[in-house]
Amino acid sequence: MLTKHPIYYIIYNNAQAFLRTGNEIGGRMKKTTQRLIIIGSLIAAVTLFFLFLCDILIPFIRMEIARDFNGAKELLESKGVLGFLSVVFVEALQMVVIFIPAEFIQVSSGLSYPFYIALLLCDLGVCLGATIIYVLVTVFRFSNDAYEKNEKVINRLAKNVKKDRGTQLLLYLLFIMPFIPFGAICYYGSYRKMKYPRYLFTVATGVIPSIVTSNLMGTAARYFIGNKLPLPLLILILLLLAGLLFTILFLFLNRIYFRQNEGTPESVFATGFFAVLHRLMRRRQRLTVDDSLLSGLRGPFVALANHASFFDMYYMSRLLKDRNPSFVVNKHYLSHPLIRKAAGKSGMIRKKLFYPDISVPLKIVRMLKKGYPVVIFPEARLSVDGRSYPIIDRSAGFYRRLKTDLVLIKIRGSYFAKPKWRKRLFKTDVHIAAERVITAEEIAAMTDAELDALIDAALRYDESENPIGTFRQKDMAKGLENVLYRCADCGALYGTEGVGNTLVCSACGKTRRLNERYLFEDAPFSIGAYYGRIRELERDELSSLHLETDVKTVIFRDTGRYATREKGRCTLTPDGFSYCSARESFTVGFDKLPALPFSCGKEFETYHNGDLYYFYPTENRRQAARWALLVDLIRETRDEKGQE
Repeated sequence: MLTKHPIYYIIYNNAQAFLRTGNEIGGRMKKTTQRLIIIGSLIAAVTLFFLFLCDILIPFIRMEIARDFNGAKELLESKGVLGFLSVVFVEALQMVVIFIPAEFIQVSSGLSYPFYIALLLCDLGVCLGATIIYVLVTVFRFSNDAYEKNEKVINRLAKNVKKDRGTQLLLYLLFIMPFIPFGAICYYGSYRKMKYPRYLFTVATGVIPSIVTSNLMGTAARYFIGNKLPLPLLILILLLLAGLLFTILFLFLNRIYFRQNEGTPESVFATGFFAVLHRLMRRRQRLTVDDSLLSGLRGPFVALANHASFFDMYYMSRLLKDRNPSFVVNKHYLSHPLIRKAAGKSGMIRKKLFYPDISVPLKIVRMLKKGYPVVIFPEARLSVDGRSYPIIDRSAGFYRRLKTDLVLIKIRGSYFAKPKWRKRLFKTDVHIAAERVITAEEIAAMTDAELDALIDAALRYDESENPIGTFRQKDMAKGLENVLYRCADCGALYGTEGVGNTLVCSACGKTRRLNERYLFEDAPFSIGAYYGRIRELERDELSSLHLETDVKTVIFRDTGRYATREKGRCTLTPDGFSYCSARESFTVGFDKLPALPFSCGKEFETYHNGDLYYFYPTENRRQAARWALLVDLIRETRDEKGQE
């Protein structure tokens, strides 16, 4: 065995004494002192960046615009070490402070220096900043408020990481994720007590993809400023660089880090989808979440929620964000091959609307056994008038066989934020709360009828009864005629029109205005009440019903990826729904047609022999809402007679 040199012991002993002293100092370090260090670092970083900007970058850009390339070259050469140090120290200090974006100095250095120099300077700055953070954390026990704000995101990704090698892999992942600052990642690595050589090597190599991308953006901008690069090509390069970074991130996540989670709600597809969705929605919606009743739940459960908006799945993901739920989703929305594949890898459960599919219960059971909660919207379609649809598919017996807890969740405000008849999303208040937890033991003690009644009562809602938030938009009634298609006063069909904040009937001239609470100023005061009047008008004429319309039909085959298009004719009577074309004809009785889903002002739809038929009326597509309502009324009438 080789004997260590005496100098080694001198250095080692002094280092140990330094660490002990540092720990004593760190133990006494107060929050005020820590904040002073952050403020000092911030001032230093801003000052250095300002000097770099005024003394180097701005003159450099001016010379490039003037095509004074010799002057630009001489400027960089004249600054020499000062310019290099500015980049290094700004990069280092922004890491300590965390909330200063690193991209500023990285793009700027790419704009000012040749690519290879800019890359080296930025990487050196990152290594210096990482070293400062390592010393602050391991020696002085320093904590950072900005890091703590990113800690939850990092811990969620790191929940299965226990070993040093696992931490290293996680750091590589974090460095190529665009929304987590380098400094926060280095604080995390330091808190995990990685050995300094491995820590520094990981930092130095892990930041390269991001630095390369930013430097290349700066380089491309430099060529654009010098009229060597046209604007369309510059935009294309920037998009390609962003796409390259995203591809690297995706491959790393999917092939290495989250490979074991494929096919579950913890996969890279599900995690990425909801992360992007949250980024898009968090500033567009004022969401209040109440998950207090979920704190005592340990195992997987089934969550049932009302369904008034296309964004309800997003609201549910925020309520259950730490539990990684699986969603039962309309199969047609996931029919595209790429989307279908991504949905399968995300643990989503595809289901045909109002059509029997024995594979769905099996998939729900399988997901629960893996430990993931499953979210179901029992109404199976978006609310048309802000009130809950009756639950057609009664599933109390199925929930009993699952032998798991049932969580009943109420979403309020989502209907007025984005109803199915309006294209635009309004920024408003949305509340989501777990209203009731029914344990497996309680379910076992109930009859099917009792459990179904309890679910109905818990999920029943009327958005107009106690509206939350106010609405000051000027187009609140736009598109409303696609639901309130009939005048509640004169009964005229398709004479209503939503104009600004008013609903106007062209037949009788009646005008109703919506106020800031999304209520009409005179009776019927709510959208739901107005729709209720239309229901009664249609119910009175139900016995003589014979409705026909020519349609353009799009048929999505159960097998195969391509749709068939044809022309045909639909007929609706109290005896059933019929379709006839040059190729085929069929009739569906109401024992097999529980509902007719529709899209406002577009189409109505149903399944036949496993294939999905979309019917687009050739005249007045507003009638799609009427077809759907009439099917509901016929079914309700049949159910009432059956009970008698």
